[in-house]
Amino acid sequence: MNCCTRESIERQFDRAEVNRMIRRFRRRGPDRTTKILIESLQAAGAGESLLDIGGGIGAIHHALLDGPVRDAVEVDISAASIAAAEEETRQRGHEGRVRFVHGDFVDLATTIPASDIVTLDRVICCYPDMKRLVAVSAEKTKRVYGAVYPRESWWMRSSVWLVNQWLRLIRSDFRAYLHSPRAIARVLLDNGLDLRSQRRTIAWEISVFTRRVPTT
Repeated sequence: MNCCTRESIERQFDRAEVNRMIRRFRRRGPDRTTKILIESLQAAGAGESLLDIGGGIGAIHHALLDGPVRDAVEVDISAASIAAAEEETRQRGHEGRVRFVHGDFVDLATTIPASDIVTLDRVICCYPDMKRLVAVSAEKTKRVYGAVYPRESWWMRSSVWLVNQWLRLIRSDFRAYLHSPRAIARVLLDNGLDLRSQRRTIAWEISVFTRRVPTT
């Protein structure tokens, strides 16, 4: 990802936007698709360590740290998101159990250890180089990989196009991407992960993959 794209994500998820998100989270809890992802991870018996890529305000690790997950790493390009997630982590009594990393996960991957669980909740659709992001994040997965990304349908293609037209109109450099769910699954399969569960809403696919057990 080039520096202009990173800067556009920082501007899109600035303090005002993140404050709106954290207020909503405190009133209502995680968004519907995030709740589904959390439930699917729990059903998969995910593990004790979590790597949350593009974790935003930290909705996933806030929930999983109340369960079997012992520690987590959150990586996010948005400094405002990191600050909000850190504050919420302190308020929930999870301080010291989460490591926060500000930056582009793909650039920082060599400094981040593998985890039992890796999550990308509505992150792939913000990243132009899907194959690289998915492949590098898959390499960090010991057991379970969970992701939420747009469905490939005419209404989602239209929605993404309209969103990007609006962003151009307001002179924002941020862009949304509708990467093929089949192509995403293929990258994960090529990296030793098999589909365990999948649920859909009208707009999103919520998929959980598990590490393939080597045959002897």
